[in-house]
Amino acid sequence: MKILITLLKPLSFLPALLMMYLIFSFSAQTGEVSGELSYKISYKIVEVKSEVLHQEKSYDELSYEADQIHFYVRKAAHMTEYFLLAVAISFPLYVYRVRGFWLFLLAGIFCVGFSGLDEYHQSFVGGRTPAVRDVCIDSCGAFIGIILVQLFCWSTLHNPDAPKKVVKKRKKRRRS
Repeated sequence: MKILITLLKPLSFLPALLMMYLIFSFSAQTGEVSGELSYKISYKIVEVKSEVLHQEKSYDELSYEADQIHFYVRKAAHMTEYFLLAVAISFPLYVYRVRGFWLFLLAGIFCVGFSGLDEYHQSFVGGRTPAVRDVCIDSCGAFIGIILVQLFCWSTLHNPDAPKKVVKKRKKRRRS
């Protein structure tokens, strides 16, 4: 069983690699394509809000509201992507017994570094520009993710109400 666990441990980083691929592919979209995607999401948000609140707004009113939240939807997407990346990196590090300050530091450096590289990557994509502000927003999402993973792991592994495992020591038999 221990051999199987040892062989499977490196696979715990697959979600992080998938998230990195997803972030990279979103950043490879042109400014126009990226803007249209986030605008559609913004429009859907205000449309659902209008339906839920029975406001019956016109297309122009919904478009105006979507324009008002478009920037915030884009920045929330940044934060969410890096929150998920941080979670996907922090859990495997926890599996490898990286805890506390070291988990915060390693996962944080990785996420902030990837964010910086991703912004640099955007400088080569049409209609996109790198922004230090986006790295800061990404970093906030990442640090929230790291902290929540640490709290979750600590609370599940250090639950004082959980029954304690009793470790029995084997007594050595004396040979006569």
